[in-house]
Amino acid sequence: VHLVESGGGSVQAGGSLRLSCIASGLNVSAYSMAWFRQAPGVVREGVASIRPDGSSRYKENVQGRFSISRDSAKHSIDLQMNRVTPEDTAVYYCAARLGTLAPSLLLRTEGYRIWGQGTQVTVSS
Repeated sequence: VHLVESGGGSVQAGGSLRLSCIASGLNVSAYSMAWFRQAPGVVREGVASIRPDGSSRYKENVQGRFSISRDSAKHSIDLQMNRVTPEDTAVYYCAARLGTLAPSLLLRTEGYRIWGQGTQVTVSS
């Protein structure tokens, strides 16, 4: 089972970026999936999640700017990032957990068992 992130890079504040997580060895429709991020010196934090039923949850300060989506045919989970700010600079990780996570665990690292290697996002002002 592997998760591979792509789409990271450098972007100016106010711009957009789309991250993709390709899953191999698992059915993304049967898993709770999420995007986390970690900036230097900061604990890893949950950004967005999507459950098997399609319900999603977002970190408060990305609500309305970021959107998580699932493409079962492509075995992928995408994160559309709009109106980015320098505070969005971090390494972004994809994570997965079989089944439907409780709401309290959706944006918490302890809820997930499978992790990708991360992709760097850098936002310049």
